[in-house]
Amino acid sequence: MLPRFRLGSRTLRREGRGSLSMEHSSLPAVELVVRTIAETAVANETYFCQLDSVVGDGDFGYSLARGFEKVLECFDGLDRSSPGAFLKKVGLAITSRVGGTSGPIWGTAFLRAGSAVGAKAALSGADVVAMLRAAVEGIQTRGGASLGDKTLLDALVPAIDRLEADLAAGGAEALANAAQVAERAAAETSGMLAKRGRASYTGERSIGSPDPGAVAIGVIASRVSAAWCEYCSAKGAMDRHEKIRQ
Repeated sequence: MLPRFRLGSRTLRREGRGSLSMEHSSLPAVELVVRTIAETAVANETYFCQLDSVVGDGDFGYSLARGFEKVLECFDGLDRSSPGAFLKKVGLAITSRVGGTSGPIWGTAFLRAGSAVGAKAALSGADVVAMLRAAVEGIQTRGGASLGDKTLLDALVPAIDRLEADLAAGGAEALANAAQVAERAAAETSGMLAKRGRASYTGERSIGSPDPGAVAIGVIASRVSAAWCEYCSAKGAMDRHEKIRQ
């Protein structure tokens, strides 16, 4: 069972690097994560396209960037009545801009994550894991992929497993450790045979290069971890300043 701290609760604060707590509301945390994901996807458009061009269509980076560009364009106007409502609007924004495979898969991930927590205002560690698990189920349902098919799931699922284990153990390095697992798992997809997408048509030629989606998960997880660490450090400094003033 995961420890009972909340994203947004004053009952317990874990401010170590990679922690998952905030003092007031969960919505700022969710906004930070989504904006970081979006900016990372846009910044790495060329890199992700290059990876995809090895045995795929070469348009993965383009599709991902267009979807998250839309998210950034409408960011300020997204529903902020709850973290879940916000995430569902993010998913709809992605699917409205991107067709093909990427749009429905990534859009569904955000829609399912948002639905998993309903109208909750404060999110716990268990809620975060539930959101990620729901996203995985949505991706599997939409894309038909399973773990081991050489897709983004091969980086995402191990990262979630590590995150859940570290949160259960009360580890302050949960996000950082999960990001490391995602990056390592993404690299390990190089030795796998693709069973989904355009790369699957190339048979054994797909062996030797990493899956672009898995790499994207690793890159995004790393940046989210760094952004969260920066946020916690800045917030800790602000809290200390407030205590001195008092």
